Amino acid sequence: PGSPRSSPMAAQEPPRPPPAGAEPPEPEPGGRYEAVVPHWFYCKVTDTRERWVPFSAQDSERLEAAHGAGKEQEGVVVPTSGGRYDVHLRARQRVAVYWEEEAAEVRRCTWFYKGDKDNKFIPYSESFSEELEEAYMIAVTLGEWKKKLESPNREVIILHNPKLMVHYHPVASSDDWVSTPTEQGRPRTVKRGVDNIAVEIPSGEPLQIDHLVFVVHGIGPACDIRFRSIVQCVNDFRNVSLSMLQAHFRKAQEQQQVGRVEFLPVNWHSSLHSTGVDVDLERITLPSINRLRHFINDTILDVFFYNSSTYCQTIVDTVASEMNRLHRLFLQRNPHFRGGVSIAGHSLGSLILFDLLTNQKADPEEDEHCAQGSRTTSGTGGIEEVKEILKMLELSEYCDVFEKEKMDRQALFLCTEKNLKEMGIPLGPRMKILHYISSETEMKVYLNIPLSQVSANYPQLNYKPTIFFAFGSPIGMFLTVRGVKRIDPNYSLPTCKGFFNIFHPFDPVAYRIEPMIVPELEFEPMLLPHHKGRKRMHLELKEGLTRMSVDLKNNLLGSLRVAWQSFTRAPVPALEAGSSEAEAEAGPEKQPDTKPEEPVAAVKEETPPINVGRLNGGNRIDYVLQEKPIESFNEYLFALQGHLCYWESEDTVLLVLKEIYQTQGITLDQPLPGSQ
Repeated sequence: PGSPRSSPMAAQEPPRPPPAGAEPPEPEPGGRYEAVVPHWFYCKVTDTRERWVPFSAQDSERLEAAHGAGKEQEGVVVPTSGGRYDVHLRARQRVAVYWEEEAAEVRRCTWFYKGDKDNKFIPYSESFSEELEEAYMIAVTLGEWKKKLESPNREVIILHNPKLMVHYHPVASSDDWVSTPTEQGRPRTVKRGVDNIAVEIPSGEPLQIDHLVFVVHGIGPACDIRFRSIVQCVNDFRNVSLSMLQAHFRKAQEQQQVGRVEFLPVNWHSSLHSTGVDVDLERITLPSINRLRHFINDTILDVFFYNSSTYCQTIVDTVASEMNRLHRLFLQRNPHFRGGVSIAGHSLGSLILFDLLTNQKADPEEDEHCAQGSRTTSGTGGIEEVKEILKMLELSEYCDVFEKEKMDRQALFLCTEKNLKEMGIPLGPRMKILHYISSETEMKVYLNIPLSQVSANYPQLNYKPTIFFAFGSPIGMFLTVRGVKRIDPNYSLPTCKGFFNIFHPFDPVAYRIEPMIVPELEFEPMLLPHHKGRKRMHLELKEGLTRMSVDLKNNLLGSLRVAWQSFTRAPVPALEAGSSEAEAEAGPEKQPDTKPEEPVAAVKEETPPINVGRLNGGNRIDYVLQEKPIESFNEYLFALQGHLCYWESEDTVLLVLKEIYQTQGITLDQPLPGSQ
């Protein structure tokens, strides 16, 4: 009943105020018509819902230029979205370049109507928009308004005046053919030109790409709490990186030193599950608690697959070949790219990358340079290396014996006491040599990683990664389970000099790396600075309260001690002893007073002495994010979120950008407190 009442009114409204019809010629003397400025959109389909998304201003201009040049017949392809999508102009399709995705419809948009469901504006088809534009042009030029047009769906559009254009959506009824759509319909707003609709048009991404980062996902096809794919999560990560560059690298951007970092997703889950293993699993899966079992088959089982030699080979082959394919394709499309390549892995993805990196082959000269006699036991140094060892053990007189037996480093490390005895080495020197071998072997437990890994043929990457970033990574746990007790401080990844292990404090999957390098020391991971500087307010508050409670406790203890001494009325010598004790204990009491002024010095003192080896070029490896205020209320409640929070974490993105640009000698506008 509401809609029939409103539609006749809507239809009768314009004739009532006649000036409305006479308005347009006044602002446009002589009926001057200006062509509408088109903007290009593409249709994004999520869960069967269509949403029209505008291209960035620069992409739209590029598409319009190609359209205007009449190149559509030539099947021209226009790269958009930073080169990650191609638009096939003639077919009006937007196609993903680096990954598989449904092609999206593209439209050159000039006229829009407001949708029913979410009040978003939807563009009319290009042909009907042309009809509308023609009718509008005639109306403006001749000053004749209240034009009626019928859309392809028999819906009526009335151009009342430039400010009021309405689309009547017919309500289905039995006598649909008899009644006019105007009387039947509900009015919807019609707008001409993208400037008149409420839509945010992105300006576009910097054209210059400084660095390329491949991102490998963890278990399952979904990568975050909203069950989105790796492509969507990496899109978020990239968007956050663009806003962080604007906020923290403004000076470098103004001097055109900085463009942007490109992040590309690497998907291995689909190729693993296309091996037919899902059908085999389906056959043996119990029918009860169906959803949970399917979730486990789809996600957690990836960990077991990775620990089976058959499927581990499939996974490492897929990850390496996909990263090499993406690298080749990227260079093909960006022939002037001169930047470096880094890699990032989330969860199980970081373990896959770690295993790949430990099995890369360095250049021979680089290998010798990096090894310093600790990484390789291949005996490349031959007898000279053995002589060096004997010299260090003050056993140079036995050099001839070892030379006669053609003993190189590898052979020396295979020696048993019986062998040394047969060579005629006395008991004392024998014990020294055996002790050296055992201590060196213990230090090299890490070097047995390739032996402790699942036996697979690890492929080689076509490039040397600059930095390896691990997010929410179980590397530490897997190394321990594989029997690696300690990482040699001299060890570094053969082809990659940087390694950062970044985790949320409540992430149940994340483990530390540094205690495996320096097991004798207890120290905290580096606290990742908040992207807006300072610590998060609730952490500062927590620290302040802790400090205050220490002060209160010390003051209370001090006053109790004084009271107790006055009650006991001990003889003078004892009192003197008591007072010296009190002074000794008053040291810590006074400390809290000076502590607030100390933090900067404390940080400076704390970081340099901790030598965490060469895995990250002598720099710290473990970095912990600051939890949000709400997360600190319940650690268990936010555990899952903690594991999936990295994609939209400004602090994580900023560390990644800071470390990447530092390799190019470019620093943040303002150094963040607490950062290295």
